[in-house]
Amino acid sequence: MPNIKSAKKRVLVNQTKAVRNKARKSALKTALKKAAAAEGEQKHALVLEAIQKVDQAAAKGLIHKNNAARKKSALAKLLQA
Repeated sequence: MPNIKSAKKRVLVNQTKAVRNKARKSALKTALKKAAAAEGEQKHALVLEAIQKVDQAAAKGLIHKNNAARKKSALAKLLQA
């Protein structure tokens, strides 16, 4: 346990950010799974939503930009098929 005030604050801030990042990453994975499993008319909307989530995750630093590009490419192929 840290003794210095700023170190104590860092622990609290890191915990808060970890919870937020976990929620965002979970939402991203859920959107990707829903897009992959979608059928019919829902597919287009769910793929676009998943692409948006990927962009947001890359902007927030949750995933690397190359990882985001790869996921978006796979979603685009899914949409074309």
